[in-house]
Amino acid sequence: MERYDSSQLRDYSSLFSRNSVQEWMQGDFSSIQVKVKRYDNTWFANRDASYLDYLKYVYGVLESHYQNEYILKNTFLNEWLIKELGELNSKLYSEFRVGDAIADLAMFNGTSKVFEIKTEFDSDRRLKLQLENYQRAFNKVFLIIPSSKIKLYERYDKNAGIILFDSNSEDSFEIYREARIQSKVDPSAIMNILHTSEYKEIVQDYFDNLPAMTSFSQFNICSSLIQEMPNSVLNEYFINQMKKRGSKNALSRRYFREFNQICLAMKMDEHDRRRMLQVLKSRIEE
Repeated sequence: MERYDSSQLRDYSSLFSRNSVQEWMQGDFSSIQVKVKRYDNTWFANRDASYLDYLKYVYGVLESHYQNEYILKNTFLNEWLIKELGELNSKLYSEFRVGDAIADLAMFNGTSKVFEIKTEFDSDRRLKLQLENYQRAFNKVFLIIPSSKIKLYERYDKNAGIILFDSNSEDSFEIYREARIQSKVDPSAIMNILHTSEYKEIVQDYFDNLPAMTSFSQFNICSSLIQEMPNSVLNEYFINQMKKRGSKNALSRRYFREFNQICLAMKMDEHDRRRMLQVLKSRIEE
């Protein structure tokens, strides 16, 4: 098996960053060209290769040798979550803010689920705070961790489920501990997630009218009213609002699966995804 040093693998992984994607969309492929010249002139020789071909090659190297956050997120998305997206009106988010934390992945269908990913390279320094934030707003909380790290993470919040990842296993992901369902959500946590139009819509729909308010008083007025709602009803309203937010997830079960996490993180719709792939099919310039 070919060996790669850690600096090269880190360099490769930068190609799947937000900044790199924004460059491609503007027709700037300099970040890719630098990597080809630095590491892969031999690979490139005698190939009529596109930027898309090269990124798929780099992804394969990272998948085999460097399980960073992008690879782990994308693999979990492709092997687990994309199946659930087949459910009616399911919605998935990447980097979802919850209080003082940002969740790696959040899914809304019949329930709300949040997934916190810890790779081999991550610390557990902020995990206690992260889990406390997630438990306030979500029905199920999951940790996704390497199998080798189970002793470190199983001592954390027993309500949180644990999904183990092992790239050497035929089934990459395995449930180690199921998440306990949190039926009660914190109205103040929900209020801080909702956009203004969303919490006003909830109040209007549940109470059949929207009280007089100004831009300065609307948050406090709506917050007080939402506190009065039955908790199970608020949870349902919250999930429905999150399912309506933004455009439909532009993900594919079969084609160019290497880019699903990019599409999710960049909030691409189908038009954006097709445009990105078309741009990447350009031939690599020597």
